[in-house]
Amino acid sequence: MQRRNSRWLIGTGLAVAGALTLSACSSGSGFGDTADAGGELTSDSSQGLNILIGSSGDAETASVNSAVAAWSEKTGTDAKVSVASDLNQQLAQGFAAQKPADVFYLSTDALAGYASNGSLLAYGDELANKDDFYPSLVSSFTYDGEFYCAPKDFSTLGLVINTDLWAQAGLTDADIPTTWDELAAVSKTLTTDTQVGLALGGEYARLGAFMAQAGGSLMSEDNTEATANSAESVAGLEYAKMLLNDGVMSYASEIGAGWGGEAFGKQLSAMTIEGNWITGAMKSDFPEVNYTVAELPAGPEGQGTLQFTNCWGIAADSPNQAAALQLVEELTSKDAQLTFSEEFGPMPSIQSAAAEWKNANPTLVAFLDGADYAQGVPNVKGAADVTSDLNAQLESLKTGDAQAILDSVQQNLEALLK
Repeated sequence: MQRRNSRWLIGTGLAVAGALTLSACSSGSGFGDTADAGGELTSDSSQGLNILIGSSGDAETASVNSAVAAWSEKTGTDAKVSVASDLNQQLAQGFAAQKPADVFYLSTDALAGYASNGSLLAYGDELANKDDFYPSLVSSFTYDGEFYCAPKDFSTLGLVINTDLWAQAGLTDADIPTTWDELAAVSKTLTTDTQVGLALGGEYARLGAFMAQAGGSLMSEDNTEATANSAESVAGLEYAKMLLNDGVMSYASEIGAGWGGEAFGKQLSAMTIEGNWITGAMKSDFPEVNYTVAELPAGPEGQGTLQFTNCWGIAADSPNQAAALQLVEELTSKDAQLTFSEEFGPMPSIQSAAAEWKNANPTLVAFLDGADYAQGVPNVKGAADVTSDLNAQLESLKTGDAQAILDSVQQNLEALLK
């Protein structure tokens, strides 16, 4: 699951760009610029539903198949789940051929392209449970003032700590860092000849958490203003640069690992900053490593983390939008989301499931607590390409100029808003 979530920001730039180009061929069902569910939904009951997902593995595939099959049996509506080998590409091909899947996983950075040309049904306000979703998730799937699609689940970033290495360094629970100064101090204490104190991926999807803790962001919460080169955003990257130059933090790629979870699992680092998808990797690949999860330390402007999410998109061209909406309501229900969480690990996107999820996952509570202050990624059209360029620049942050890096990002984002 870790690789799928990482790709939401660092690996989809070109694929999303291609997808949005192809999707421009969609007819949009004749809805014009916006396919709004406020009108009458299509409801051809002779048509079954095709559901396209991008799965993290066998567990997720089986879980979604089971949920969809149960709904199909209950309602009498045929429904088939297909697993995409390349979700962005296959979505784009379906829209280009005017034969899109009825329901599908959709990432935040793909929303604007499909929404802007009428490919998507804007059904968010029709959901019976629309007020139950976390507001920050609703914001991630709101485009041009319309709530388009139901967030299916989400992840945040937390501080993952190797408890054995922690104890060996003479640290206790009282030393779990809650501030930047404390994080720097314990990272230094944990750094040895064989391990670095903290390792993480060298991309915005991880380093952006420091920007958030400093009060910065790439864009305003409503995605109407670029804020990448604010003093707060720069301060966040400068703090990360300091840790890198002090030798107490490293990029995973610099110490022989593909991502932060691998560096942590191989005990090349004593801590990492990752999302709750790391739990699956630790269980399957590094079961001997003992760890705990804490909320990320607060920066000068308080706590901050990033969140990652997909929604259940519904095609404007679907001949049975009414059934598609019913299916999405079922898949985002409390029971369904708690079952998904148990079977393949995601956090429920609805607030009413929080207490039960925390009771079932006491060691992972820090991830869900982060929802109260999590920051979403920009969802304006073209933002994925800007983020890809930022990631390339962040590779050399250790010797680079944080202000200059974010000045270029600011210019690129402002160009998208013109």
